[in-house]
Amino acid sequence: MTNFKKWLGGSLLAFGLVAQPVLADNTGNPVHFGDLTWESGSLITEVLRLITEKGYGVATDTLPGSTVSLEAALAKNDIQVIGEEWAGRSPVWIKAEAEGKVFGLGDIVKNASEGWWVPEYVIKGDPAKGIKALAPDLKSVNDLARYKEVFRDQEDPARGRFLNSPSGWTSETVNSQKLKAYGLDKDFVNFRTGSGAALDAEISSSIRRGKPVLFYYWSPTPLIGRYKLIKLEEPPFDAEAWKTLADANNPEPKGTRSLPAKLSIGVSAPFKAQYPQLVEFYEKVDFPIDLLNITLAQMSEKRTEPRKAAEAFLREQPQIWHAWVTPQAAEKVDAALESQ
Repeated sequence: MTNFKKWLGGSLLAFGLVAQPVLADNTGNPVHFGDLTWESGSLITEVLRLITEKGYGVATDTLPGSTVSLEAALAKNDIQVIGEEWAGRSPVWIKAEAEGKVFGLGDIVKNASEGWWVPEYVIKGDPAKGIKALAPDLKSVNDLARYKEVFRDQEDPARGRFLNSPSGWTSETVNSQKLKAYGLDKDFVNFRTGSGAALDAEISSSIRRGKPVLFYYWSPTPLIGRYKLIKLEEPPFDAEAWKTLADANNPEPKGTRSLPAKLSIGVSAPFKAQYPQLVEFYEKVDFPIDLLNITLAQMSEKRTEPRKAAEAFLREQPQIWHAWVTPQAAEKVDAALESQ
């Protein structure tokens, strides 16, 4: 057992994961969830953890890491659950899934999407705020080369600025490859924020000041519902082109809109075998996207911790999550929430 703990600790450190203290269940092993840093991922993770703990009596904890490192850790069973997995996007996931090491359970948020966005006023203007349309003919990514001065980078004024995902996110690789595929890598600075929160702050600051900003984003998120935004058109989805975008080392990426989104709960193969009741629960999870966006907006505006926001969601939306679990589990969760 001592050698196993040493091996496990070393393996987790290799992925940049550090365990937090937790009371274990009767097997002595808590279920490790990936600690996701974006709003929807953190909220969904805490909702799952609460139901897992209170409804099914299985202890959990979270382990931090980048998207890619968490997927690699899931394949090794160093973590057991990723609460919001954009399945099929990264080579790490695809390889592990093909080898039967990871599974994507359910379709947890219908109509999720991602892409490149600009504020509506950049294209249409906003007379009420005295903002003129700076790019009235901007419709697609192919038009961006004509508008690099609109999105001028303050540190490199000869080029525009594109706000990419933080380094370590799968989407950061895809967006970097898209810049090359669309012939924009020389005209635009590929600016990577340090975190999801930093990306939000950069976008929100620009919009509040009425400044033009070009950025990658996704839904479900509070930001998409908070502002009037326009998503730029991209070429129709092409599976072969997508492979060139997902591979950071491909020298000749080809442009395509992103892989149609399917958000699942990622689990390791040993977890799937050990916890059939939890697998049945996870396969039924379904967050209505409009409700989720509203919940995320409230969480963001009130600066509510994800755990507290998850508790509020469970109290206020029993008609949603009761359908995911057994009556006995629902009763236990409700009782636990009432006692707090």
